[in-house]
Amino acid sequence: MNKVNLEEKFQQIKDHWNPRIAAELNGQHVKLVKIVGEFVWHKHDHEDEMFLVVKGSFQMELRDQTITIKPGEFIVIPRGVEHRPVAKEECEIVLFEPASTLNTGDVENERTKHHLKSI
Repeated sequence: MNKVNLEEKFQQIKDHWNPRIAAELNGQHVKLVKIVGEFVWHKHDHEDEMFLVVKGSFQMELRDQTITIKPGEFIVIPRGVEHRPVAKEECEIVLFEPASTLNTGDVENERTKHHLKSI
């Protein structure tokens, strides 16, 4: 059992849209990711996702609304809901999701990460 210092871990991440596994528990991954710009519209047919903002802010675009998520806030995207994260400036996010969750969900493109590194 080791504690995780989020600030130290985020300092190790130099790229965007490339989640890293910070911990595993009960079949779930705690992932850290830095984002900037627009991601791809996608959905997850079998998993819910939780996005917790540590630093910065981002917009979670849904087909019928856009929600701003700020530091200390989180949003849960239920399975099957199309969404697209967008960050005007760099944002640091903790993701809580099943280990089977593919970052681009039902979309396969250059940002799809099949094998995540641990940090």
